[in-house]
Amino acid sequence: MRIHILTLFPHMFNGVLTDSMIGKAQEKNIVNINTVNFREYANNKHMTVDDTPYGGGGGMVLKPEPIFNAVDSLLGDKTIKPRVILMCPQGERYTQGKAESLASEQELIFICGHYEGYDERIRQHLVTDEISIGDYVLTGGEIAAMAVIDSVVRLLPGVLGNEMSAVSDSFSTGLLEHPHYTRPATFREWSVPDVLVSGHHMNVDQWRHRESLRRTWQRRPDLLEERELSSKELQWLKEFPNES
Repeated sequence: MRIHILTLFPHMFNGVLTDSMIGKAQEKNIVNINTVNFREYANNKHMTVDDTPYGGGGGMVLKPEPIFNAVDSLLGDKTIKPRVILMCPQGERYTQGKAESLASEQELIFICGHYEGYDERIRQHLVTDEISIGDYVLTGGEIAAMAVIDSVVRLLPGVLGNEMSAVSDSFSTGLLEHPHYTRPATFREWSVPDVLVSGHHMNVDQWRHRESLRRTWQRRPDLLEERELSSKELQWLKEFPNES
């Protein structure tokens, strides 16, 4: 996969892109990430990328020319155009399903804005996706883009040491992830559930499924509204209120 990030602050990405999982993924040539300072594509000697809004009002608005020019330079004469993603608080709320959709692409372009907003023609005629990572406002799109890129890259084959890790993550199955335990079996008089040390894999799988459902019921019941529950899951949901 190739990922291009259009930003006015490319140095913000240095640590994120070179360390940990994403850095290793680039070393393995699983992903190639390129930051582009779209100020370099401004069409005047002062390299201006923003201007006051028509109609008045506070703040500055990003001009269309630098961003369109930067994207055009990346597209060249490609017949298959990559998805162009605008990081924006007005966009679609980001989900694991969206991450999986983006991870299936060969090339992605992210646009990170600053200031008051974008010229509307960028939305109308350039981008394919608008993404928000939550109902709050950041100073720019860079941090949001980092979060999305991290969630996408970890899904690419060969990035995680255990390929099953991504499959069982919270939200990947529609449920929150089950509790985890490791050695020692007893710590400060708190013991690991007996089923996890029983060696009975079928019982372990059922316990994990049940606890995933319980955790979702307790913390994110809204996720269950869209889930088609099995008869077993419906039975467990009836039992939870009576359990400590």
